[in-house]
Amino acid sequence: VQLQASGGGLVQAGGSLRLSCAASGNIDSINDMAWYRQAPGKQRESVANIGDSIDYLDSVKGRFTISRDNTKNAVYLEMNSLNPEDTAVYFCYVKYRLYGRRGWYDAWGQGTQVTVSS
Repeated sequence: VQLQASGGGLVQAGGSLRLSCAASGNIDSINDMAWYRQAPGKQRESVANIGDSIDYLDSVKGRFTISRDNTKNAVYLEMNSLNPEDTAVYFCYVKYRLYGRRGWYDAWGQGTQVTVSS
């Protein structure tokens, strides 16, 4: 299974970006989908998760919106009112099941850079 993320870039503070991530492969079903980010010198943190419920990092609540399209095995992150503290590499994540296999597996995207200038 491969994840292809896109949509990162350079934006001024107050601007918006939309990240997309699509999973491909012999996927039977997907449980959780999420976006994480990692800023230089910091640990990777969960930004938003969509599964049985939707959860957000406190600092992005009200500004970011996660959504998914199960027909495309895709997850999206709409980011508004961006500020320099949102600068990081953003990674998508899915928990999935393969056809004919038991159990759940994890997959990560390659990361897409988001840079917010002040």
